[in-house]
Amino acid sequence: MLGGDAREEWNGTTMPDPRVMHFWDGDTRVGQWFASEVDGFEGIAWDVYYLYGPDATWASVPSPLTSSGSTIYGERQALKMQVDAVLAQ
Repeated sequence: MLGGDAREEWNGTTMPDPRVMHFWDGDTRVGQWFASEVDGFEGIAWDVYYLYGPDATWASVPSPLTSSGSTIYGERQALKMQVDAVLAQ
């Protein structure tokens, strides 16, 4: 999410893994919801990951949260280790 983001300029291939789904949220509704409901602040959560394990459920808020971090690129090694650990369960 950057100033001037436009759907027609968005690169949806930055994570070319078939398990990854890319969505466009031009109104930032998802980022606002995660900021408020999961992180507990007013604003927009962006360039952040939320990792949930196989026992997670989504009632009003998904839980339990296994880990989260930002930036995704900056935390990519930690994220990889955490995903590997969840997949090993």
